[in-house]
Amino acid sequence: MTLVLALVALALVLPWGAAAAARRLAALLPPREACAALTGAALLLAGGTVAALIGLFHVPFLAALEQVPLPRAAAEWPATVPVAAAAGAALALQTVLVVRRWHEHRSVLARAWSATGDAVPDGDLLVVPGPDPQAFALPGWRGRSGRIVVTTGMIRALDPAEREVLFGHERAHLAGRHHLLSVTAYLAAAVHPALRSLRPALDLHLERWADETAASSVGNRRLAATAIARAALAAASTGQPGKGHGPLRSVGSGPVPQRVEALLRPAPVRPQARGAQAAAVGLATAVAVSAVLALGLAYGLHEYVEFTARALLSG
Repeated sequence: MTLVLALVALALVLPWGAAAAARRLAALLPPREACAALTGAALLLAGGTVAALIGLFHVPFLAALEQVPLPRAAAEWPATVPVAAAAGAALALQTVLVVRRWHEHRSVLARAWSATGDAVPDGDLLVVPGPDPQAFALPGWRGRSGRIVVTTGMIRALDPAEREVLFGHERAHLAGRHHLLSVTAYLAAAVHPALRSLRPALDLHLERWADETAASSVGNRRLAATAIARAALAAASTGQPGKGHGPLRSVGSGPVPQRVEALLRPAPVRPQARGAQAAAVGLATAVAVSAVLALGLAYGLHEYVEFTARALLSG
């Protein structure tokens, strides 16, 4: 059982290293691939953590299935009840946090759609009267398709070419369903604290993905950089720099200077450097080991309980 506990500890510690590898890999990849790496890592590592905890929580139930009384199982392994109770408490806390965060996600969408009641439809735009320069991508809700919400203040703050960049940026968020990637990382962070560091990185690369799509649509990277900087400054001047997190993606979110600087450089390409390959191998290894540990833990616990049952019956 000492070996099983060691496997559990490793399964719960491993996401710290895997998260660091995911962030390193994302920094070396084009934005779209970076988002896939970060979201996939968050989902798989969260799943491995939950599987490890479920394995521990089920030890007393496995003993019952093998007709081993709980007092006898506790006598063979004194940590049975405390460890199972701790795992159950952790799973309960994770469930509460995930449900709460999902409810927050849905509430934000509901409030955002309610706030567009006086908006004027214009194709895929919802133009909201108001002097504050704001714009964000509003995902679909209850049968309604996603829309770009923009205030008249933001429209006046940009010239026609810059507005095309803004709309292209927000359309990229909707077309790529970026809110689903963002909420996946948000929910995963409720499962393991190491995964919290993936969300800011994902937010940056989601914005970079939309930036690059907008720049490609207008065919002018310098224009895209200028438009994004101006829109972000206009939104920041109101004291409301933008939505940016969760289901509402805004052009003014994230580290805008870093995004503008990236647009002033050539378009990103898939790297061939050893650093990217090493980070990819490290991330894949960490995620694979986490999955193997979770499966091995479940099998090992089952075998241990069976062994204990046979020993008690033979004794």
